[in-house]
Amino acid sequence: MAALLLLGLASGLPLYLIGLTLKAWMTEEKVDLAAIGWFGLTSLPYSLKFLWSPFLDRFTLPFLGRRRGWLLLTQIALMIAIALMGFQQPKQALQFLAINAIIIAFISATQDIAADAYRTDVLTPLEMGAGAAIWILGYRIGLLVASALALILADRLPWSSVYLIMAGTMGIGIFATLFAPEPKEISPPASLTDAVFLPFGEFFQRKGVMRGLLILLFITLYKLGDALLSNMTTPFLLQTGFTKTDIGAIQVGMGLIATIVGALAGGSILSRIGINRSLWVFGILQAVSNLAYFSLAYLGKNYQAMVLAINIEQFCGGLGTAAFVAFLMSLCNQRFSATQYALLSSLMAVSRDILSAPGGAIAAVTGWSTFFLITIVAAVPGLLLLPVFAPWNSPIEAMPRPGLDQENEDLWETK
Repeated sequence: MAALLLLGLASGLPLYLIGLTLKAWMTEEKVDLAAIGWFGLTSLPYSLKFLWSPFLDRFTLPFLGRRRGWLLLTQIALMIAIALMGFQQPKQALQFLAINAIIIAFISATQDIAADAYRTDVLTPLEMGAGAAIWILGYRIGLLVASALALILADRLPWSSVYLIMAGTMGIGIFATLFAPEPKEISPPASLTDAVFLPFGEFFQRKGVMRGLLILLFITLYKLGDALLSNMTTPFLLQTGFTKTDIGAIQVGMGLIATIVGALAGGSILSRIGINRSLWVFGILQAVSNLAYFSLAYLGKNYQAMVLAINIEQFCGGLGTAAFVAFLMSLCNQRFSATQYALLSSLMAVSRDILSAPGGAIAAVTGWSTFFLITIVAAVPGLLLLPVFAPWNSPIEAMPRPGLDQENEDLWETK
């Protein structure tokens, strides 16, 4: 669990450095609002990481084992790429900033492939709830460091210094990788061809073609409303009149606590009501919580309303994420965990990086109040799919998890 906490931190750190924090930098440099919104496309590698994930299933580097070797390599590369970001000029050379962000996203997505596979491989079925919550805790701490701390530092230091400090923080992930326990050895695919095709065939053979496609569509849409809102909250708060320190301390700092509490509460509730019912309850709360930002848009620069809106939205987001991570892990066969989890999480990233990219243009046309109502409507399609493959009275977690030895499979059936 200690290893998952620190690896989660390393996994979360790069995301906001090319997301929320970078958008704050660009807003301060007076980059066009629509361009800031479309800049979300620089995170496209997160959505496409399943394309190269078979390499991590098939090939083992000559150090630290099947999963940890890839973790160490990507973490060192991220340290270098994040440091280079500090020397960019958003206003004068936006294209070079975008290229640097894409490189970071590619390396970070590769780290996520290895980290997600490591988490899936190292946890026993009965540890999955706790492991998901601990991972989210570490991931959110990484987001805190890369956003709240970075934004507060940016009020006192040049942006170049901020990104150099963030690059050094990746050393925490390197330390965790060196001392993390190695998962139980599982035979890798015999060839790269097997690593590419067997994970897809095994998934659809196990779930059925139609049910499998509905699951993939659901994963794409479940957090769309939340992603659309998150993509534009920082520009909204800055344009409303809040300072970078306000955003760092309240939106990310206090919001992190709300997300952690939500994730831990979600893990506890999930263990009692099951994954299916958690997806229903948390998904509805996740969508309705966007009304808090709708209210803030009407009230304007009101610190009490800002604190309330941020805490409500982040708490409900933490609930939904806990159920979602456990759900994704339950779908994976450990032999192909890198490829299958990468495919599933890539679909989740589609809504965060692609479908949410027009958020800036939508907000510019409709205004902030209408935009936040649109984010609620965007959450509905994912919820409508729940009765099809996740009926309320048929808990998914009662099914045996694939890829386990018989003892653990029996435990999973008992759970």
